[in-house]
Amino acid sequence: MKTRRIFILCALLLSIATSAFAATTILAGGCFWCMESDFEKLDGVTDVVSGFTGGELKNPIYNGNHTGHYEAVEITYDPQQVSYRQLLDYYWVQIDPFDDGGQFCDRGHSYKAAVFVANDKERVIAEESKKAVQALFAEQNIVTPILPASTFWPISGAESYHQDYYKNNPVRYKFYRWNCGRDQRLKEVWGEKATH
Repeated sequence: MKTRRIFILCALLLSIATSAFAATTILAGGCFWCMESDFEKLDGVTDVVSGFTGGELKNPIYNGNHTGHYEAVEITYDPQQVSYRQLLDYYWVQIDPFDDGGQFCDRGHSYKAAVFVANDKERVIAEESKKAVQALFAEQNIVTPILPASTFWPISGAESYHQDYYKNNPVRYKFYRWNCGRDQRLKEVWGEKATH
């Protein structure tokens, strides 16, 4: 009985310690279904939520007004397993960093890619990461901006079906992703570095 209590206590302490080390970041990379799918595969990521950020409008909605906002994901991760820099290195190969009009088949402001930084430390890391990508493509201009983080509005209510869309609608999701040309373009830009 004593051993069982010790085991439960250790499990509880481990759970508390793990959540104490959790960090979040917000990234936009076009379709949030795809970003959610791609980042949930990354070791150290514990949660990915689809939503909107970057605009001034409160309570933006997908099938309505989300003017000025980016489709984005809020990523919760364990910095002891994956660093912020590693998250960004993974991010770049999920997007087309040369496209200033959206991402892949999705066009318009809300589908643009962007890195949202919460503080000066993140900004320094993000700028370094962007410079490293730019060095790989000396002949092209990386247009993905690094912006200050603002309120993240998770998709909710009647539009909650967007959360985990790739899990709940795998056939439709794969059909969309293929027809949008996302993976084909990522392979064209990043070659073997492309992950999906």
